[in-house]
Amino acid sequence: MNSAADGREGPLTETPDQFGAYPRLTSEQIEILAPHGRKRPTSEGTVLFREGEPFGEFLVVVAGLVEVVHDHEGPDERTVALHGPGRFLGELGLLEGQAAFYSAVVREPGEVLAVPVDRLRAIVAGDPVLGDLVLRAYLGRRALLIGLGAGFRILGSCYSPDTQRLREFAARNRLPHRWIDLERDKEAEELLRRFGVRPEETPVVIWKGEVLRNPGNAELARVIGLPAPSPEATRCDVLVIGAGPAGLATSVYGASDGLATVVVDGIAAGGQAGTSSRIENYLGFPSGISGAELIERSVLQAHKFGARLTISAEATGLEARDGHYAVTFADGTATETSTVVLALGARFRRLRVPGIERFEGSSVYYAATLHEAHACRTDPIAVVGGGNSAGQGVLFLSRYSPHIHLIVRGDDLNHDMSRYLVDQVERNPKITVLLNSEVIETRGDGVLETLVVRNNVSGEIDEIQGRALFVFIGAAPPTDWVKDVIALDEAGFVLTGPDAEARADEGEWAPLGRAPMLLETTLPGVFAVGDVRSGSVKRVASAAGEGAMAVRLVHEHQAVEGNLVRTASGTEQQGDPGAAPGRGLYGQ
Repeated sequence: MNSAADGREGPLTETPDQFGAYPRLTSEQIEILAPHGRKRPTSEGTVLFREGEPFGEFLVVVAGLVEVVHDHEGPDERTVALHGPGRFLGELGLLEGQAAFYSAVVREPGEVLAVPVDRLRAIVAGDPVLGDLVLRAYLGRRALLIGLGAGFRILGSCYSPDTQRLREFAARNRLPHRWIDLERDKEAEELLRRFGVRPEETPVVIWKGEVLRNPGNAELARVIGLPAPSPEATRCDVLVIGAGPAGLATSVYGASDGLATVVVDGIAAGGQAGTSSRIENYLGFPSGISGAELIERSVLQAHKFGARLTISAEATGLEARDGHYAVTFADGTATETSTVVLALGARFRRLRVPGIERFEGSSVYYAATLHEAHACRTDPIAVVGGGNSAGQGVLFLSRYSPHIHLIVRGDDLNHDMSRYLVDQVERNPKITVLLNSEVIETRGDGVLETLVVRNNVSGEIDEIQGRALFVFIGAAPPTDWVKDVIALDEAGFVLTGPDAEARADEGEWAPLGRAPMLLETTLPGVFAVGDVRSGSVKRVASAAGEGAMAVRLVHEHQAVEGNLVRTASGTEQQGDPGAAPGRGLYGQ
């Protein structure tokens, strides 16, 4: 926070560039942007955009000084940054159609260049240097906002399942917010009085001076500006269920091939990969890339080609109807599609030990993001798991916590963890690795305080301090809603290709009348990709590859069915006479 600006005394000074979040455009880059927008003068005190309202323009400061303010004219007003000539305003929400999480106020008169957001997206997509500069700055600003606790506030009890749901939704969507614990934060009582909320009415979301009483995820998504479900039935060529790397790859390649592509997710874009602090073995990124950045880039790429993304759309049913499929969602909406790609991913398994339920959401976590890291930055913590997710998580958390115990059931880290991660874990002085060990009890008064750990070789039982526990012990597929529709393996993962054919041959499922394609399930035109598929490699790169491959198979299926104008190779097929060449049955 800039104290000079906050007190309005003394000269105003521009905020230094932090981690590439506040870069300055060159004169050449401003010249590239100028033909796509218009310059307009600014006067002191003018509000260029307000917190809670949609971004309409990408603004470059040509002259003068602009202050970015959280809770403008509110009781918690504070300066986020000050920008001078050459700096640009906004953050990640501008590119994704979200509402602004702060206001921008002119402090010294001058001039701004205003470029419509739609034009900016095209420029970002077409100019890799400028696009990379803007995207990295916006990702950095989003991280800074999250660290500042800007945005909306979630007021609720750490013991409330709905509070945990709202916090998970905000964290997974990387939305700036602050959680106020009803039991432990002194601010909670004052907020209850100010907004006339009774404790039993919590959790509530407070934003723009308004109160949302225990909103559903879809309601919160609409308020923030996330692409929420439409009440009208949607029709498309390809419906992708799940917006992790596999689903986003499908949407990028499907939309770029001219298919009317819709991708939906019940919680957030990114899946497990989106919560990863750094992915270091993804091809083309030798220095690694954070899961958040990889997903944001993928989402922008999908939008560029015309794919439609919907968040907080939880699929609940799949049925065949007259040569196509209908997918229904928890909110009562439905989508009709000629093909379905299941990219459901997998969810981390819960740790089952006595007493742990009391701490889930408040001290026990199943993802390691900035939100959790900031919550326990001065406390000793523990991580359970021996795979790559545990390795990435413990290395990320070691930047914040003074000491971490990594609790591994196996006798060798190399068994399930990539060698590059093992090397970093073993060299890190903050990390103590406990092999052949497991947590058998959690203890604490309100919050987690100690873990009871047993060595399964010696039988020795020990207590270790831990104010937070992070659990990465494998994953389970969220396939209960399709278990009566398509064939699954014993663990609940979706059978495809020869495995699906073998199950159909056993007589439990109706045969397709032909051999299933490589990624096809026991239903024709329904494919599975990524972690949800039985036998998948469980790597980000392979998930993206399967997503791309699925689009080729979608083309082949639709060409066989005779309802697609173009095959994957580009040859014309007889299909819907109203469909444009190069488009799917429903066009775009």
